Amino acid sequence: MRELRIRVLAGVFVVAGVLSWAGARLWNSVGTLPGVPLAAPVVLALIAVVLLSTALSLRARLKAQRERRPGAKGVDPLMAARAVVFGQASALVAALVSGMYGGTGVFLLELLDMPARRDQAIYAGLSVLAGLGVIAAALFLERVCKLPEDDDQNPPGAEPAA
Repeated sequence: MRELRIRVLAGVFVVAGVLSWAGARLWNSVGTLPGVPLAAPVVLALIAVVLLSTALSLRARLKAQRERRPGAKGVDPLMAARAVVFGQASALVAALVSGMYGGTGVFLLELLDMPARRDQAIYAGLSVLAGLGVIAAALFLERVCKLPEDDDQNPPGAEPAA
């Protein structure tokens, strides 16, 4: 499984932000701008909490397993792989959504004199922060589930054993 690249996540965030900012300007010139829902930062924060709790649980179980504690509950490799895939997918979606709300929030900074738009700018900013929390939790989960390097079987430049 390939690791998440921060450059890819940053690229998705920036492209989505620029497109969202341009779309918000266009939409506002034609009519009304759609609102930023209050649920957006709440849902992203819940996803971040789920990812973080999964990572902490797996880290504790893996540590107990490495230390060979009696009664230590092992980690099913398939479950760990599914958790990593969930984290990676969540990070990519969070980068996209955070970029969209970030671009909309930047546009809304011009309209802070209206109370409704000010609230939407705050929700957009909170969504960006919660999205960054999802990305951080997903990267932490990926790091927790990363297998240790096996230098004895795969010397540098050699093909990995199948």
